[in-house]
This record gives sequence, structure tokens and C-alpha cells, in this order.
Amino acid sequence: MAHSEIPPPPELDPGNDLPVIRVRPPGPESRSWLLRSARAAAPMGPRITADRARGIRAEVPSGAIVYESGKGSNVLDVDGNRYVDLAAGFGALLLGHGHPRVLRAVEHQAPRLMQALGDVYPSDARIALLGRLAELYPRPGAQVILGQSGADAVSAALKTAALATGRPGVLACSGAYHGLSYGPLAALGLRPSYREPFSAQLNPHASFVDYPASEAAMDEALERARFALARGDVGAVLVEPILGRGGCLVPPAEFLPELGRLARAAGAVMIADEVWTGLGRAGKSLFSTQGDFVPELVCLGKGLGGGLPMSACVGSSEVMRAWSRDAEVVHTSTFAGAPLACTTALATLDVLSRERLPERAARVGDWFKRELEAKELPGVREIRGAGLMLALDLGARPGAAVALMRALLERGFIVSTGGGQREALILTPPLVIAESLLSAFVTELRSVLDASPR
Repeated sequence: MAHSEIPPPPELDPGNDLPVIRVRPPGPESRSWLLRSARAAAPMGPRITADRARGIRAEVPSGAIVYESGKGSNVLDVDGNRYVDLAAGFGALLLGHGHPRVLRAVEHQAPRLMQALGDVYPSDARIALLGRLAELYPRPGAQVILGQSGADAVSAALKTAALATGRPGVLACSGAYHGLSYGPLAALGLRPSYREPFSAQLNPHASFVDYPASEAAMDEALERARFALARGDVGAVLVEPILGRGGCLVPPAEFLPELGRLARAAGAVMIADEVWTGLGRAGKSLFSTQGDFVPELVCLGKGLGGGLPMSACVGSSEVMRAWSRDAEVVHTSTFAGAPLACTTALATLDVLSRERLPERAARVGDWFKRELEAKELPGVREIRGAGLMLALDLGARPGAAVALMRALLERGFIVSTGGGQREALILTPPLVIAESLLSAFVTELRSVLDASPR
């Protein structure tokens, strides 16, 4: 199908409007709310000097805003500015803000049942979702563990691998982000500063190989993986099909299948972290399934709940049966599989399938990437990614993407950053975004880059 023939997804209007900036962000209302946040929220991020921290700073973070509402691909801040959302909740809002089907699911389920009793006395919505998620796995007989966050799904997968193999080791990739819970944190390669303060409490059997961006780098990574697996203590090989927060790095097509073959030959379980890439974000329902290759475990999250907390670890029954033991061992939490989130997840899966949004993300994403490349954007070293999960690599300029993100916010476009030194601009818009908004973004991006010192 030619690009011009891509049908616009239904139920888009309103929510695909161009930006309107009435007051330069952050406006006075955002500043007021951000000052309240600074007083109550724990101070994450780089340390603030004593001079800046005396009392509570009179200023607020440069370029910050406070959301008031959202619809489709638009966000309004508390000052009445309207933005185009190309971040979409760090990629989590696959259907955009307030999709009608998701809202109807909330209206239907909320009066019926907000909470059941986990898997002791489960809700009908929970059981229906388990069945739908099992069907996503390419081989029959799949089984599912529900959670609330991507990190929760990765934790479930790591536990499953440990039970199935009896081995404590985890092999992961540099630059990878799997969440900040203690299990995933041990395998986090994005920024050492996230992991190092807690290293004494983390799994000491985690090792890393470089995430490959070329055939030569892939050969080196596979050789290092072969060496690590030869130790015999690795029970889990954990990998993102596309390096997400690390900068949307797409490995050679042979990387995942070859790594999977090495893992299986060594008796380890292959875990695909599809929290970012899955459910159509990267142009496929599951990006990790390539040809005959299917990982033993797949982690889903972010967009699964349609805006509510929901995640899942989906895998083969052969591996999942490791949970059946003489002494009870479980992975659950009070709100894992809550009826409301299960219902919005079912609605989300329905929309993704009915409107063929993974296919649309692949086509529109290819066009969007070509539009960006055609502009020959100054200061942009590379544009990479797949589907509607793209990154603009600004080169060896730590923090360059943060400055660009703030400049774009003033033009009415919300983006995020990635890479180990925040040198990549990350674009993860809703899968239902109108192409006219992406075209407008390309024009504004070129304008901002032309005006930026380098």
C-alpha cells in the first residue's frame, strides 16, 4: 500500500490539532505547581548545591511544564498551552490520550468491579486478558504472569528463568534499560549511576556484552556472550529487541536469533524485553519474533493497559511450568491483574488489532524517518529506530538532546531524551497520530536546529 493510501485511523478527531502556545513555557501556573512539587517530591537527579537549595529554589526546572489534560495526540498544560505529544508517556500511550474505546472500558468496568482477590478469586476480566495475551505468543500453549510495570514483568521473567534453570547468572547488554526494581536493576546497563549505589544489594552474577549496531560489533558481542555462557552459571539472557532508552539502536537482524541459539545451547532462557517495542510500537506486535526464532519469555508493559498500570510476562509452558513446585512459590502483588486495568488492556488489544495499528506504525514510521532524513538536519549524526520508535543521535555532546527538547517544547512539541549521556532525542508518538502533525514537527525541528549553536 502506498503511503498516500494509508487510511487515517478512526476516532482521531479531536486530538490531532497543531500546537498553540499562549504563554512561553513554563507559564506562571506551571511554575506554581512545580514549586509545590519541589517541596514535596524526593530530589531525584543531580545534586543541587547549597546556594541553589537554600530554602526552596525560587526558580523551576527550565522548560518544565505541568500537564492538565490530554486528548489523542495533544496535551494541554495548566497554562492553557496546547502541545503535540511525541513522547506519549515514554511510549506508553499507544492509542494516545483518552482513546474512546479505553474510556468506554473504564465507564463499563468501574461500576462493576474495581478489585478482585488476585489469582485466589480472580475477575472475569483477568481471565479474559490472560487468554488474549497467551494468543499473542507465536506458539501454542503459552502462559502468562501479570504485573503492574515493565520492571515487574522483567522481574517475573528473571525469576522464571532462575526456577527453570537453577542458575543465578544474568547476561544483559550495555546501554540497556529494564527498569529500576532490584531484579532488573542488576542487569541495567544504561547508566552505572542508577545501579552503583545499590550494588551490594543486587544480584552479583550479572554480566554484560555491548549492544551491537553493526555486523562487526555483532560478531564481537556474540563471541563475548559465548564466553560468558561457557561459565555455566547463566540462567537468563535478557535483551531488548531494540535498545530503547539507550537510543533506539536497531541491531543486525541476525543478532537476536544467534543470541537465542547460544542461550539455548548453554541451557539458558532467552528473555525479550518488549516493554517498549511490543504491541506495535516498533511496527510489529512482537518485534523479537523473527522467522523461526521465538524467545522463551517475552515481557510486555507500557502501552498494554491503555494508560493504566499493566504488564505481563508471556512464555512457553515448558519454561513456565517451573513455577509448579512442592513448596509454594509465587510472583504476584495486590493490584496485579486488577479488573479495571485488565479491561482497558483488552480494549487496547482490540483497537490495535481491529485498526491494524502495528502495520500503520511500520508504514507511517518509515515515511516519518524518510521525511526527517530528507531535511538533512544539522547536528544530527544519525536517525535510527523502527516503526514509531525513533531516535535522533546528536553525537558526542552530553546533554545536547535536553537542550533540543526544551527548545521544541517552546514550539509546542513534547519529546523525550535517551542515550547514556542524553545525547539522543527520542520520538515515540501515539500510533494514531495524524501525519500532518509529524510533518509540522519536521518543519519546526529544522527551524530549531538551524537556530541552535553547535
